[in-house]
Amino acid sequence: MKTTTETHVPLSADFPHYPEAEMQARAVAYHQQMQSRRSVRSFSSKAVPQDIIEQCVLTAGSAPSGANHQPWYFACVGSNAKKKEIREAAEAEEREFYSGRAAQEWIDALAPIGTDADKPYMEIAPWLICIFAQRRGGIREGEDKKNYYIHESVGIATGMLISACHNAGLATLVHTPNPMKFLNGICGRPETEKPFLILVAGYPADDAMVPNHALVKKPLGEIASFL
Repeated sequence: MKTTTETHVPLSADFPHYPEAEMQARAVAYHQQMQSRRSVRSFSSKAVPQDIIEQCVLTAGSAPSGANHQPWYFACVGSNAKKKEIREAAEAEEREFYSGRAAQEWIDALAPIGTDADKPYMEIAPWLICIFAQRRGGIREGEDKKNYYIHESVGIATGMLISACHNAGLATLVHTPNPMKFLNGICGRPETEKPFLILVAGYPADDAMVPNHALVKKPLGEIASFL
């Protein structure tokens, strides 16, 4: 790797350096915190201040990306009218999905979760964060360069957004109606951007429930090897 004083600066002094025992404790604590994260489909209508969402999005925006082009855009929808519009469009696609577009194997896989075409939470939750992947852009406003590793980069940023929301005390739900081109018009985004997913965010309803199926997580031995 080539570095010069013109193109690089020293790693920030703020980069954490912990004793190994503290590293282990922090890793365990974070795992325990994230174990309580669940996809929620019953949301409270209680308002969530915009500045909380802003900070979560800033965390997502710090994610690594191909050539540091940051090929993402987060349209944070809090307007009741726009949430209603998104819900209606998403439910139209979902009705097509459940009435024949999806293979039976897929429908069977969803059965333990209990989902259907009705998405009332999209209007009830205070925020719908519509995430777009940008084919072109660059690190500075107005640039029109080819972006690289777009889906990988946006996926990483989305994971960090979910983690940031949970850390702040918000419940979330990933929703991916297919196709999602209706989001471009509703959110005022150019056709060159591809809708990636909708993240529903807010407080869980007092009577929120989650499926037993979602509590089953693979153990370490099934998801990792150490070579």
